[in-house]
Amino acid sequence: MIRKFINNFRVNRVVGYFIIADLILFGGWGLISPIFSIFVIEKLIDATLVNIGIGAAMYWMIKSCVQLPLGRFLDNKRDESLSLYVLFSGLLLTSFSAFSFTFMTKVWHLYAVQSLHGLGMAFYVVSWYGIFSRHLDKNKVAFEWAMNSSSLGFASGIMAFAGGYIANNFGFVYVFGAAGILSAIAAMIIFMVPNLVITNKVHEIKTMKDHTPKTVSN
Repeated sequence: MIRKFINNFRVNRVVGYFIIADLILFGGWGLISPIFSIFVIEKLIDATLVNIGIGAAMYWMIKSCVQLPLGRFLDNKRDESLSLYVLFSGLLLTSFSAFSFTFMTKVWHLYAVQSLHGLGMAFYVVSWYGIFSRHLDKNKVAFEWAMNSSSLGFASGIMAFAGGYIANNFGFVYVFGAAGILSAIAAMIIFMVPNLVITNKVHEIKTMKDHTPKTVSN
């Protein structure tokens, strides 16, 4: 099914798999967005909107501070297998963060989980952007970035409605559980990229091969 999607849009396989993984990850977190503030207020004793704001600030500050040195580090290494490990680690952290929200009992738990989520997303975004950018198809750069952005928009919109519905009818725990599972699925899809060489040996190939189908011209 994934290969059929990729062939229909006539993009190379690395780009296609990465777009699908991105869609699933952000779709999962889109479930959380409409209900998060209500969940925190109901779940945590003495939690206020100020606490929610502090948690959000910690997420963005940690994510922003980590991204710059991490991006420079990965650029200097020029090793896509390392970037993939960082990407996979980020997805695992985001998955763990989603599950962790359901176990919060104190305000400091909120801050801790938001900080962990920020770290995971920093790992994910920097490595995802780096690999994705290097494998864009010639003369399709704008289209492939637009396809990724549009897919995220549709997924986030649909899943925001789904998150509200699920929380209202079944409970918050199912929303966060679904987000965690979808983050883990995104990690598995990344490792479905064909012919990707992952090695600890420095002398072996360190970049992804060209995965463009023979039927797709650049």
